Amino acid sequence: MTIAGENNTIPFPAIRTDGDTLGGRIWRARDAIGLSLEDLAARLGLPQDTVGGWESDRAEPDTKALFMLAGVLSVSPSWLIAGIGDAPSDPAGDEHLHPLLRQLREVHQLHERTGKAIAALEAEIARLIQKDQA
Repeated sequence: MTIAGENNTIPFPAIRTDGDTLGGRIWRARDAIGLSLEDLAARLGLPQDTVGGWESDRAEPDTKALFMLAGVLSVSPSWLIAGIGDAPSDPAGDEHLHPLLRQLREVHQLHERTGKAIAALEAEIARLIQKDQA
């Protein structure tokens, strides 16, 4: 990327992000160190629903919580926010897995997250229907 001046250009390095969301990066970093959502919330001293909201991209942490989160997950705040910098390594012990087995594990994890998202959406729809009927 360059920004044109009158007679010159100033080169800026192209910054590549990982294309994931904040919630996806939180989940990846938590998974890389083997923490459950409950354990992460406990380490942060926050309700599990709060941290779960961040992970599912329904909410975002404030600045103080973001820095605490980065510290607990051993990642940089810039990686959490924008995917810039070093991502956490894969969970220990996965090096020997065939790439297809790793991919299958990731799909299972995504399936679990999708199921939770569907349940939350169904609960919200039921709440709205009940509110409209009242």
